[in-house]
This record gives sequence, C-alpha cells and structure tokens, in this order.
Amino acid sequence: MTKAEIVSEISDKTGVERIAVQATVEAFMSSVKKSLEDGENVYLRGFGSFVIKTRAAKTGRNISKNTTISIPAHNIPYFKPAKTFAERIKVKVDVK
Repeated sequence: MTKAEIVSEISDKTGVERIAVQATVEAFMSSVKKSLEDGENVYLRGFGSFVIKTRAAKTGRNISKNTTISIPAHNIPYFKPAKTFAERIKVKVDVK
C-alpha cells in the first residue's frame, strides 16, 4: 500500500477531502521523523513503536578489492509492532 492509497482510504472512510488528509499524513510522518532525529522514540499504543537502534562498530569486507573495511557504530530507525498487532498479523496473513 502506498501513501496515496492510504490517503484515499482515509478520505473515503472519513469523508474528509484528500488534500486535508494528505496534509495530515505528511504532518504525522514529519513529526515521527523529527522526533527520531531529536533522539526521541515514538510510541503508538496498539500499533507499535518507532525507535532508534544503535548498531555496533564492525569489520566488513570489500569483496571487489578484497580488503577489510571498518564500519563505524551508527543509529538506525526501527519499527517494533505492538504484541497485539503482531499476533493479529500472524493469525490473519498466510505464509507465502
């Protein structure tokens, strides 16, 4: 599902104009991004959490040059679904 499809579905369900829904969705995503950039996690009960995970420094290999490279420690955004949400997906979605 794309952002445009989400906007259309919310607009159809609520009766709110698509332009207003799009602005709301954009504002939500912007708020989540800003919070994560500021080092704050975002918790949405019943849905999940957008958290920052720290990856440790490690050694990797450049296969084309056959050399060892150092990959520094870094942070990445991560989505962790709520337990109830994850359980519903396990039950309702068939394994492909």
